[in-house]
Amino acid sequence: MRAHHPHHHPHHREHGDGFERRGGGRERGGRGPRVFAPGDLKLLLLALIAAQPCHGYDLIRQIEEMFDGAYSPSPGVIYPTLTFLEESDHILGDAQGGKKLYSITDAGRQAVADQAVALDGVRTRIDVSKRSLRGHDRPPEIHEAVHNLRHALQLHHGRWSPEEILRVRELLNATARAIVDGPSPAPAETAQ
Repeated sequence: MRAHHPHHHPHHREHGDGFERRGGGRERGGRGPRVFAPGDLKLLLLALIAAQPCHGYDLIRQIEEMFDGAYSPSPGVIYPTLTFLEESDHILGDAQGGKKLYSITDAGRQAVADQAVALDGVRTRIDVSKRSLRGHDRPPEIHEAVHNLRHALQLHHGRWSPEEILRVRELLNATARAIVDGPSPAPAETAQ
């Protein structure tokens, strides 16, 4: 039986697209690193439901498989997000035997299409998070480099032209991919 989660909508501190920061996307019990950025889970659930109608527990299992079992989103994170999507008319919840089967609406399908780039970003972050969850704590040198990156982005505030957005996004995504994939092989010497 699913635990009842009282609604505190008026008091929730929302961030960005209506998701509260507190506890969103962390491991069960609040342990471990944040896995999903604000809005990531909403878009991922929408894409999974667009692929095929799902029950809530199907979605939890699918996300768990994406992380090779290293992370499992709690029902307390998944079900409020599904409720939000349903209230936004992006999905329909058809109650069958007390369990809702969620399917995509036309508006939801359009939202997935409109946010294809963002969805690619979500999948990249999942790959990075998967490695992090299976790995060890960051060495201090890496922690310092991440801090420097955040500082550089803060200094850039207010200078985001369309060209600069594309340039910095590609730099950051390329770095994320390079970290996940490991060093590129050196180009082969031309045979003499």
